[in-house]
Amino acid sequence: MTVHTPHDHRIAVRYQQSSAEVRALQRQCYALATLRLREAVDRAGGGKGLAIVSDIDETILDNSAVMALSMEHHDRMDHVDMWKSWERDGDPHLIPGAADFLHLADSLGVAIFYLSDRFEENKLATIATLSRLGLPQVSDAQVLLFGPPKADRRARIERDHRIVLQLGDTLHDFDGMFAGATLDDQHRLAHDHADRFGQDWIVFPNAAHGTWVEAELRPWRRP
Repeated sequence: MTVHTPHDHRIAVRYQQSSAEVRALQRQCYALATLRLREAVDRAGGGKGLAIVSDIDETILDNSAVMALSMEHHDRMDHVDMWKSWERDGDPHLIPGAADFLHLADSLGVAIFYLSDRFEENKLATIATLSRLGLPQVSDAQVLLFGPPKADRRARIERDHRIVLQLGDTLHDFDGMFAGATLDDQHRLAHDHADRFGQDWIVFPNAAHGTWVEAELRPWRRP
């Protein structure tokens, strides 16, 4: 197994925080999400009863500052206290395109649910952060944080709404079948559900963490 070293992670965080390519990809994701949202509302004859479900971190909020902080502490990305402190006191900024897209959904009468594995104990702080950044429909009922699996929280939303679009940066943001799946199974499942990507599943770039982090590299073998 290839060990994911601090040097590797520093490159990943630098790409996530500093590259113009990531900003371009994020804008591209929201441009596509806008197109798909308008199509869904047009097909339904309006936004009533429709919902979008979005992850928060690296989908709406840029948390690269706390990733960079972790590098100063020897890559302590598993340091729960650091993340809890960031959720309470951090000052993340919006990913490009997020505000325009979410305000469009709101103006079209589509319900917005913020589905995240941020800590439930920091829910008030998360709501305050989203509200400070001027995002719509930020309420206790529509900010659903860590507790039941994301699949269960999506099912709760579907009791009263039809989810027409999901946004996230990891595959388990979209369907419970990806949660806990091996990397090989994730590839297989992504292939099996290829028709969803770019349609009602919009995946955002995140080079900093994921199931793939400790995957073996497969170099070309010269003949």
